[in-house]
Amino acid sequence: MNRRNFIGNIALGSGVLALTPFSGTAQGTLSISENRKQFQADIIIAGGGLGGCAAALAALRNGCSVVLTEETDWIGGQLTQQGVPPDEHQWIETHGATALYRDFRTAIRKYYQDHYPLTDAAASNDLLNPGDGLVSRLCHEPKVALAVLHAMFASYESAGKFKLLLEHKITKAQVNGKRVQALTATSLRSKDSVMLSAPYYVDATELGDLLPLTKTAYVTGTESKSQTGEWHAPDKANPDNNQSFTVCFAMDYVKGEDWTIPKPADYDFWNSYVPDLNPKWPGKMLALHYSNPQTLAPRELGFHPEGMDTPGKLNLWLYRRIISRANFKEGLYPSDITLVNWPQNDYIPGNIVDVSEAEFQKHFKGGKQLSLSFLYWLQTEAPRPDGGKGWKGLRLRNDVMGTEDGMAKYPYVRESRRIKALFTVLEEHVGKEQRAAVSGLSGDALKAAAFDDSVGIGYYHIDLHPSSRGDNYIDFPSLPFQIPLGALIPIETENLLPANKNIGTTHITNGCYRLHPVEWSIGEAVGMLIPFVISQNTTPKQVREDKKLLRQFQEMVRSQGIETEWKG
Repeated sequence: MNRRNFIGNIALGSGVLALTPFSGTAQGTLSISENRKQFQADIIIAGGGLGGCAAALAALRNGCSVVLTEETDWIGGQLTQQGVPPDEHQWIETHGATALYRDFRTAIRKYYQDHYPLTDAAASNDLLNPGDGLVSRLCHEPKVALAVLHAMFASYESAGKFKLLLEHKITKAQVNGKRVQALTATSLRSKDSVMLSAPYYVDATELGDLLPLTKTAYVTGTESKSQTGEWHAPDKANPDNNQSFTVCFAMDYVKGEDWTIPKPADYDFWNSYVPDLNPKWPGKMLALHYSNPQTLAPRELGFHPEGMDTPGKLNLWLYRRIISRANFKEGLYPSDITLVNWPQNDYIPGNIVDVSEAEFQKHFKGGKQLSLSFLYWLQTEAPRPDGGKGWKGLRLRNDVMGTEDGMAKYPYVRESRRIKALFTVLEEHVGKEQRAAVSGLSGDALKAAAFDDSVGIGYYHIDLHPSSRGDNYIDFPSLPFQIPLGALIPIETENLLPANKNIGTTHITNGCYRLHPVEWSIGEAVGMLIPFVISQNTTPKQVREDKKLLRQFQEMVRSQGIETEWKG
């Protein structure tokens, strides 16, 4: 099909709407009907997480117009609506992520320096970590990431090149053969619907929601060892076996005050709940222990909300701390603020991938009850160093999460539907031990598979949390890896691309491709691929197959700050 003459007939209610011709050359402006019920753009992106935002920003800077839909009222995905400080690799400050991602991180630090009364030391620290959390070199409040993202979009929105539809969920898709013709987005507030049409669509939703709607081939859950040859794959595939999710929340500690919440409705259930996992979990969920992810041996944890040392044990209070009051002028904060995304509130009993909306909401509610129950346990039963029980001064910070109940707006999702892609990343490509066996290399010579079609890089160890069908942690070393273009292209659907955890990985390799900077890199590559194929009047598949086009595209992404291979 010639994208320079894009014309479609889209079913709308009981009638048929004839769309006006849409030029295949990126126009950079939006077309909105007089009744604001129809939007046309160069690209429609569903899902305002990090991948969706990165895809939109990359497309916008390359001359495309973009409509971005988001199910919640916050863009930012993992960092904001889900409340998870960035999980990043140790080289993040200098390399191993896109230039735009590092600009985003720099802008977060500058936001604190411009708007918060920092100590002199913190204000002059180019590598400021507002929370001094142990999990990341940049632990910060969700709302700061939200403000920075909106600032990054502001000029495009003002110029009429970008439209953000918050609290809109994609509910229908019009498909003709292997091409998506239009999407219907429904407002979760008014229940009104709008039609969205473009030459290209991006699924950046947290659970790969567009894949079944657009009849794009996909997989879920675990593949078997016989299917993938992966050392850590199970003997039997199970599409319902997905990683646990977490409903995060924030809290501070006001010493001497009582902020105990009402006893949660499901507290008795969760206070006696022992996960049914293999290998065995070391006891009740609501306790200061868990399975060591690498060895699966029982491991004790510490907790002290004043940041005191817990000898020989990780103090969970410090792990995902997002505000360290030591970084701010005396008297601003009565306490540190910490984010609770810990083993104790991983929701294991139910699966939310590829289920009905009712099933999703049931388990989301269950995840909230688990997190509230854990908070109540910390307030009333957690052991204290003085021999007492409970920290009554722990205060739920609903303002930090932007919700009435104090829980995150959306579950922290670790796993999604995944496209059946032109190429699937396997453990033998990125897992350290299996890669060594396949390549025969060791030491400094051992590297992840080199992909000729690389369009980005990333790194994280392979980290799978306990699953909905009884797996305990699966956690083992990986190697700094590349992002192959083939993993971003569906085997059949021609004009839909993934930009989240829904790319061509397996259940195993998803464990290292699912983190914040990698999701951003995936989205940014996709956001550049679409304007490239439009300008060349070609397709994503042809870009991968035609070496000349592939090299041109790789040169393009590198020229805009995307590394395609690890140096050294």
